[in-house]
Amino acid sequence: MTLGPLDHVYYWTTDMDRAVKFYEEVLGLSLLRRDGSSWAEFEAGPVRLALHGSVEGHPASAGGATAVFVVDDLDVERAVLEERGVELDHAAEIGEWARYATFRDPDGNTVQLIEYAEQAEGE
Repeated sequence: MTLGPLDHVYYWTTDMDRAVKFYEEVLGLSLLRRDGSSWAEFEAGPVRLALHGSVEGHPASAGGATAVFVVDDLDVERAVLEERGVELDHAAEIGEWARYATFRDPDGNTVQLIEYAEQAEGE
């Protein structure tokens, strides 16, 4: 099997307006396309982040995937999120390699910010 590059990650949502507002206004992503309450896609670098509206017979449930966004300064971004009313679930360091903070969107889906340590010169 040969897979192509990852195209997009999507979360199910029970309230498209609320979810779009969160990803636009709280996280600052640009909305690329929206199809009413059934679909929304955001610019998120080479991989798009999308929201899929609830469908009868397929209840939206939190979990499944985690959207991870790279940031230059985790402390600054955490402060911005807290100012915007976001409660952080967990924050930790991964050795000297990176540090991250985890939180949830309005539907309970996991979102994470990660700051990678700068490579030492010559590595």
